[in-house]
Amino acid sequence: MNTTIAIKDNHTLLNDIQVQGIRLEGLEDLTTRQGGAGPTDHKAVTIFNTTIMIPVFSQAAKNSPFTVTSPSKMGYASLKKDGEILTTIRFVGEPKFYKEESSDGIPFWKIARLHSKDVLATTVLQNCIRYKEKETSCQFCAIGESLKYDTTIAYKKPQHLAEVAKRAVELDGISQFILTTGTPASSDRGAKILFESVTAVREVVNIPIQVQCEPPDDFNWFTKLKNAGASSIGMHLEAVTDRVRNKIMPGKASVSLDFYFKAFKEAVKIFGKGNVSTYILAGLGDTQEEILDMSQKLIAIGVYPFVVPFVPIRNTPLENHISPDKDYMHGILDPLAEALVNAKMTSDTLESGCAKCGACSTLATFEKKHSA
Repeated sequence: MNTTIAIKDNHTLLNDIQVQGIRLEGLEDLTTRQGGAGPTDHKAVTIFNTTIMIPVFSQAAKNSPFTVTSPSKMGYASLKKDGEILTTIRFVGEPKFYKEESSDGIPFWKIARLHSKDVLATTVLQNCIRYKEKETSCQFCAIGESLKYDTTIAYKKPQHLAEVAKRAVELDGISQFILTTGTPASSDRGAKILFESVTAVREVVNIPIQVQCEPPDDFNWFTKLKNAGASSIGMHLEAVTDRVRNKIMPGKASVSLDFYFKAFKEAVKIFGKGNVSTYILAGLGDTQEEILDMSQKLIAIGVYPFVVPFVPIRNTPLENHISPDKDYMHGILDPLAEALVNAKMTSDTLESGCAKCGACSTLATFEKKHSA
């Protein structure tokens, strides 16, 4: 293992790997799903003691200079670049809870998924009012694909989530639960479904929970979600300019940036600094400067901007969209990490959520560089 790479430049190398993906053969199992919401078409891989989600089925991965050998039974494999061995990595294995099922006979792996190495995540409502119509759908979204592949169910009932959370904690030491949802045709935009879900989970297990939805019309939902047991909330911008929002996500763009900021400020009052976050997909068309400018505005009001490289998903309008390159991502993540360190709002200060997990971006590794 090249310790110079591991100690000195791991944030740079990890960024490069996550953007370009890795090429592998013969790794088809339940921990890699094709299609769906969240970090789809990825594998969780531990490199230099950091677990990140790496694309393995994306278009970029097919042409990646990074390859891996067949892993051992323990998941260990050699990572190569252009044929030269860089280091040993480990694929995160299938969790024990995948082998069990709910009281009404649904396999747990259809109810919730393992993300990274110890994070449980699910899309409570696997449908969205914006998804089926070209005029309103987010062009990067594949929320319906996992239903098509029969790898999930349309609605995870509160009892389902409670059952799987309890066993995932008992069997696999799950550290947090992330509950997101497609947007229903109601003014709460999914907050009610999340409230019912959190209430049920917290009745059986004490685990940090992040909820994710569009900003509800009634901000009192923030207090209800907090009182139910949610420790953080994510309200995802995805794109930061109206130019890109109107083009890429026309339906969601009807919820204005001004309204998002009103919701962010109210949510921070309830959940606290940093425990309100937003997902930003770098590579949709926003410039580095635009993303960094928006990130500074978010940090100023106590919202964590979780910037993630966009990875095109098959069977979506953007499946052939070019992923951002490593230099583009480095130019965002490095100054953003410095700003987060200066604001004392780094991923390790958060209670739960995607930014706490950190596996879908290498932002946390850049934070460590600036904290050293």
